[in-house]
Amino acid sequence: DQSPFSLAAAPEKASFPGPGNSRCFGDWLSVWRAMEPRLNDEVGAPGIVVGVSVDGKEVWSEGLGYADVENRVPCKPETVMRIASISKSLTMVALAKLWEAGKLDLDIPVQHYVPEFPEKEYEGEKVSVTTRLLISHLSGIRHYEKDMKKVKEEKAYKALKMMKETVAFEQEKEGKSNEKNDFTKFKTEQENEAKCRNSKPGKKKNDFEQGELYLKEKFENSIESLKLFKNDPLFFKPGSQFLYSTFGYTLLAAIVERASGCKYLDYMQKIFHDLDMLTTVQEENEPVIYNRARFYVYNKKKRLVNTPYVDNSYKWAGGGFLSTVGDLLKFGNAMLYGYQVGLFKNSNENLLPGYLKPETMVMMWTPVPNTEMSWDKEGKYAMAWGVVEKKQTYGSCRKQRHYASHTGGAVGASSVLLVLPEELDTETLNNKVPPRGIIVSIICNMQSVGLNSTALKIALEFDKDRLD
Repeated sequence: DQSPFSLAAAPEKASFPGPGNSRCFGDWLSVWRAMEPRLNDEVGAPGIVVGVSVDGKEVWSEGLGYADVENRVPCKPETVMRIASISKSLTMVALAKLWEAGKLDLDIPVQHYVPEFPEKEYEGEKVSVTTRLLISHLSGIRHYEKDMKKVKEEKAYKALKMMKETVAFEQEKEGKSNEKNDFTKFKTEQENEAKCRNSKPGKKKNDFEQGELYLKEKFENSIESLKLFKNDPLFFKPGSQFLYSTFGYTLLAAIVERASGCKYLDYMQKIFHDLDMLTTVQEENEPVIYNRARFYVYNKKKRLVNTPYVDNSYKWAGGGFLSTVGDLLKFGNAMLYGYQVGLFKNSNENLLPGYLKPETMVMMWTPVPNTEMSWDKEGKYAMAWGVVEKKQTYGSCRKQRHYASHTGGAVGASSVLLVLPEELDTETLNNKVPPRGIIVSIICNMQSVGLNSTALKIALEFDKDRLD
């Protein structure tokens, strides 16, 4: 039987590079064919769409498998799917535009814009939640897990595990891996204590076991959505710890509305129009959305089933948009252009400004202290993006490339958008124009699929082929 991921299964679905591209079709096809088996092995979704852009030009987009299994509708570049938490990066653009226009202060309490959100205390002390803290998940507002004790135990377990791995590495490096010092004994005691408190990861529900992920209630606006969490206690003092929170972005949507004077969705549609993202819309059940995929999950018997109906109106800002790989590539290139255009200004004064200013993009892609990047432990969370910084410890050894990405996980869907900037040499900018780098977007109609490492491999392969 032919794999549903085979290029030969649906050759008409390929989107080919145009004559203006610097590489011929055969060059990109050879890279893609090398990557296709990896996608088949690593993703395992009913359907997947992948898009790649090189130096601002979409060079490849391909649909593999089925957008609708029951009716045998194949995926294609135009297939529309849930992009989940990549929605956070889109919302960040709205916040950044308002900040650039002087309409939004990132560092004052959110009650200045949304008085409906109550003032908060933590352990009897009055504390402030700000827009900046919300963006980087440092506010203390909960995610889908309501049990504060479980969240704290999980974080303690992860910290102990990380400490153990770090000490083991240092001991091995020093030739003392078998030596039991007092610190190791202390860690063992702490781990045993954590076990007694049932703090193992297996004891904590994952996001897809949380009831709020499957809400069917329709919310008319962001202010109304606040009722889901606004009266819940903070999980920690704002700024002190990291806790990924989609509800934090629901509050950010309300801030966008008040700072802009527009409805959140109206403001976002203007941004999508400016960015030429014409297939990106909020997910609603009633409208007819052409090329919309169906969404799937494996049940306990490992059989493919349809996901239940959900209404994402409570979290459009943090995980409720639909899009295509083509639109996501446009978005990634707009961000990369804004990030790089300042470097080219001296060599090319005719360049148009970026949608966001270079200093804004630098701020957005600068890792924030006390944060985590769950999809790549080498990185940190920045402002609605995860960022891995350039790093090389030893000569002729592993070199860590700088990149920015965001992944997404929704009911029946997974996604990633990854931006790999070119390592620019300021002495050779005269013959180049931004954006320079590789953008990869992947969307699929299966939940709980980790796509970041696959996207990074694809980006590095195309980058290597471009430089050869």
